[in-house]
Amino acid sequence: MKPGYTLLLVLSIAAAQSAVAQRGPVARTDLYHVLLAKAAPGKAAQMADALKTPDPGAAMKGHLLILRHQEGEDWDYAMIEHLGTKATVDAAAPSTPPAVRDLFAWHSDTFVTGPAWPVFAHALGLDPASKTGGSVYVLSIYRVVPGHRDQLESALAEPPNPADKTAGLVLLQHLEGGPWQYLTITRYNSWTDFGASESSSVANTAKGSGGWFQMREHAAFHTDTLADRIAP
Repeated sequence: MKPGYTLLLVLSIAAAQSAVAQRGPVARTDLYHVLLAKAAPGKAAQMADALKTPDPGAAMKGHLLILRHQEGEDWDYAMIEHLGTKATVDAAAPSTPPAVRDLFAWHSDTFVTGPAWPVFAHALGLDPASKTGGSVYVLSIYRVVPGHRDQLESALAEPPNPADKTAGLVLLQHLEGGPWQYLTITRYNSWTDFGASESSSVANTAKGSGGWFQMREHAAFHTDTLADRIAP
């Protein structure tokens, strides 16, 4: 069997597995651009429209996820764009038009490595046939305790406990940009499922063990932000 066929077969099998089963070590073969953006006062709706406008120069057209803040950190939108396996920065690229530039109060750009797009899209409910418009997302950012990188990554990739209603999870690793090492995007099918998972987590934490304590052994800093999806 040719190597290219083998890769396609592996990706097909991965995409066919349940999203929960994907929580575990997954090869980070592709590049993604993570944009976290705060809208200028009164410009949140216009910023959403600007972010959703297709970029004619996009390397992988339509391969993106846009989340809108509900609770947590100070950004309004997170856009994660798939770039393929390689990306270049061109000094001659057109600059951002002033009308779009002035919509931003601030933003940050980080390039990360992650799974191939079929795996990413399946875990986060972006498959064309998926009906996941009511999904809830938690975007979490982590900085590791020095010397604990492997332990933190292993903890982030652990399978959920039986009571957890996670529908999908993607783990991304910093390559260039922001002052953090890992970003996870966790998807729940509904607010009800999210609430049930939180109740289970709190109950386990009250016993004095579990993920809450594990994170505090290996993460020097982390944030969690609840969001809904506005694209695709």
